[in-house]
Amino acid sequence: MTEKYFSTLAAAIFAVVAVLHLVRILIGWSIVVDGWTVPMWVSWLGLIIAGALSYYGARLAMR
Repeated sequence: MTEKYFSTLAAAIFAVVAVLHLVRILIGWSIVVDGWTVPMWVSWLGLIIAGALSYYGARLAMR
């Protein structure tokens, strides 16, 4: 596996995760893990982190 292919694949996976967090925020999906309701701020944090990792992975793949 080349570095470019790995960076592209990682960027795509992180982009999917970021989009899922965004959909949760927009639609208001509730997530319950073992009786604990996950707060919405977790998705905001996940959106920012996954979005940033996707962006940096895509930039690295373009080199």
